[in-house]
Amino acid sequence: MADITPALVGKLREMTSAGLMDCKNALVEAGGNLDGAVDILRKKGQASAAKKAGREAKDGLIAQAVLNGGQVGALVEVNCETDFVARNEDFKAFCNELAAKVAANPAVDLEADRVAAVAKIGENIQIRRQQRLEVTGSGLVAAYIHTGGKVGVLVEVGSTKPETVTSEDFKQLVRDITLQIVAASPIAISRDSVPASVIEKEREIAGQSEAVKNKPPQAVAKIIEGKVGKFLETACLLEQGFVKNPDLKVEAHIASVGKALNDSLVVRRFLRFQVGEAI
Repeated sequence: MADITPALVGKLREMTSAGLMDCKNALVEAGGNLDGAVDILRKKGQASAAKKAGREAKDGLIAQAVLNGGQVGALVEVNCETDFVARNEDFKAFCNELAAKVAANPAVDLEADRVAAVAKIGENIQIRRQQRLEVTGSGLVAAYIHTGGKVGVLVEVGSTKPETVTSEDFKQLVRDITLQIVAASPIAISRDSVPASVIEKEREIAGQSEAVKNKPPQAVAKIIEGKVGKFLETACLLEQGFVKNPDLKVEAHIASVGKALNDSLVVRRFLRFQVGEAI
């Protein structure tokens, strides 16, 4: 029988973060072979992951990664069972590693990472969603994670001139737009990108409101369109009041920065993830 020393057990625990007795038993089963013991623990981790999969993972974090000088970025939502784990530095590092892998390779398979994390952390962990943006043409991607890691934003802003991308004013604009999206929760960039079903739902709600009761049909139509218009002003990024100057529309602020840079700037795409939201 191989000599299972405390030092060997400690080494395996350092490599796997598994419990002391689990490490000792795995080493006994592997005849003292470290690599064999790691495989045994991973297999047991997979069994643990399957066992824990039935438990609800309702907490978690949003993580981001931006690579290649702002040319590509990714957001991931990773769920766990408790806020205690969500605040754990190891869990935060795990989420950031996943985001970096997605940014580097959109086809990456993260299942082995998830299973290993379940074995290490001891909770059901689910990678709920992941998405990647890569700049097309000239522009930048930027990300922002709100305090606590519960909300994250990724945005792509384009320019027509490549040299604009190196401008500090342009970089600041892109950062400000991420803050805008976190704070104001737009559902679309502009009115023409709002789904028709959403607009119809707002019309339906407005048509059943107290404001239209006992009003003539012509007045009802105007009231409904007015309420839908107000909704779109708050739902569309370009029509929102700029977070740093609410009297100024986001669209006007973008145009002002573009004019100063002698360029035409456009918000191409954005993502906004919030832990646990319906998707």
